[in-house]
Amino acid sequence: MTSIFSLAALIILVYMVLGLGLALIKKRNDVIDPMWGAGFAIVALGTYVIGEQSLVGFLLLIMVLLWATRLTSRLIGRILHKKDEDYRYKKWREEWMKKGKGYFFMRSFLQIFMLQGLLMFIISLSFITVNSGMTSGTLNPEAFPWLVAIGALIWIIGFSFEVIGDAQLSKFIKNPDNKGKIMQTGLWKYSRHPNYFGEATLWWGIWIIALGAGVPLWTILSPITITFLLLKVSGVPMLEAQWKVNEAYEEYKKKTSVFIPLPTKTE
Repeated sequence: MTSIFSLAALIILVYMVLGLGLALIKKRNDVIDPMWGAGFAIVALGTYVIGEQSLVGFLLLIMVLLWATRLTSRLIGRILHKKDEDYRYKKWREEWMKKGKGYFFMRSFLQIFMLQGLLMFIISLSFITVNSGMTSGTLNPEAFPWLVAIGALIWIIGFSFEVIGDAQLSKFIKNPDNKGKIMQTGLWKYSRHPNYFGEATLWWGIWIIALGAGVPLWTILSPITITFLLLKVSGVPMLEAQWKVNEAYEEYKKKTSVFIPLPTKTE
């Protein structure tokens, strides 16, 4: 049912246009951050309800909703506690406004909202394809039960890393005694970005579950895209850049894995 792909694209387009409208009203392009997780939830729900409903599709829907709800609520809380627009978007706003409001509007729409909309579509391919019925399996766990089971386990591991990693970091930051210090305990002892590792891992789990339902191999674009973004674009590089002049962080980098949790290196 290829129309499901068109439906997903339409949902994302409308969602991003509405997001741009909200950003213009609030004068804050960082509204896109909490919109990220919520967008996946809307696409997953919409394509499941309209598409070929199945046990695997329902399992993926629940997983996406759990992940999206946690991430969205976390980011909404963060944005509500900030009086000003996030520094990344504020910098772009200042640069783009120098060339006029029209230029600012187009750059905001294309670079912030539509680009993330395109990425959202690609990353969603695993569950969209399952809901489209374009599979070689029978759309139930009996198709390739071992793959479904493995994928579910990987998702649980990834989700746990993300939840626990974020919780540990939040607790560390809230302690005034830790101001200016580097988080090096808990999961952060074994990875400099355990939450991002968890994020990538859970999406690999989702793809493996979808593979168990018989989706084509090209849907691997989904987990590859989110992993690439986290490792090379918006995740690890941006955070590492903030700490590049911090001597304590440089020492932390020498002994701690950047992404995959590994034993701490010793001198």
